[in-house]
Amino acid sequence: MKLDDLLQQDSEWVKGTGPNSNIVMSSRTRLARNLDKFPFSNWANKKQLAEILAIVEGAVRSTNFLKNSLLLKIKDLSEVDRLFLVERHLMSLDHTKNPEYKALVIDPKEVVSVMINEEDHLRIQVLQSGFNLMEAWRIIDEIDTELSKHLTYGYSARWGYLTACPTNTGTALRGSVMLHLPALVFTGQTGKVLQATAKLGLNVRGLYGEGTEASGNFFQVSNQASMGRPEVDIIDNIERIINQIISREETTQKALLGKNKEAVVDRVWRAYGTLKSAHIITSNETIALLSTIRLGVDLGIVKNLDKMLVNELLILTQPAHLQKLEGKLLSANERDVKRADLIREKLK
Repeated sequence: MKLDDLLQQDSEWVKGTGPNSNIVMSSRTRLARNLDKFPFSNWANKKQLAEILAIVEGAVRSTNFLKNSLLLKIKDLSEVDRLFLVERHLMSLDHTKNPEYKALVIDPKEVVSVMINEEDHLRIQVLQSGFNLMEAWRIIDEIDTELSKHLTYGYSARWGYLTACPTNTGTALRGSVMLHLPALVFTGQTGKVLQATAKLGLNVRGLYGEGTEASGNFFQVSNQASMGRPEVDIIDNIERIINQIISREETTQKALLGKNKEAVVDRVWRAYGTLKSAHIITSNETIALLSTIRLGVDLGIVKNLDKMLVNELLILTQPAHLQKLEGKLLSANERDVKRADLIREKLK
């Protein structure tokens, strides 16, 4: 398996399968772990970081789940390759910075990835398409159990798993879902819904997680704290709240066809027309227009258009993916032209 092989397969977060995949793009679980008797990554010296990397790499190769995975040293990757992995939701933007002694492990199906020497020594992540959070937890729990046979984690009987950021201490579990909420945005309800979500103990972030803003009506929702309750309870709480948001979005979508049908139909076909005819288009505009078309497909306004194609365009039109497809670096203007060419070709 090579990095470029990922271009030939569907990213897990845009497959469009799994429960409630019309609203929930993907589910993710993430565990933070640190090796006992080593400083956290930001405090460790070069020798310690190199040792951590070697220890974790050996443990990964010894597990059944990850032994055939691709292991990439971040310092050996080009800037485009690093961004490519971020766009596929396999690693964080922070992991691209200060790349010495950092690595990324990816399983062949892009379900599992492990960041080594990010904020914590290990950031284990599992992605599942659709609303499949409990299955993502089951997989990551199995992987964590395997790794713990080869690694000794920093752990306190009082505080739980020790992490670089205090909010991760405890179970060190983050569960999150990527929601597509175009109807709630269209009707101006998003603010109230997401404020209520925050009061119930969940964070709301943008398309690429912490530090990013929502774009294209996509929102990433995750638990705020991981201390004081078992992992399954954390997952249950997230699922309960997300189910309420799903119900609200579905109800609003149905209402749109009754009260605002002509306005919605007009917006959808304007978006479709723009994408089919544009010769220059930016990444942000593309995401917004594809989001509108995705709503049109869900509502039956746009027929004979596979939603999987819409999902695919969401990722193929991102800057690094365009450059990987072209096999060369492109300026911002060149990317905007190539993006429009790609969209017109795919929508023929």
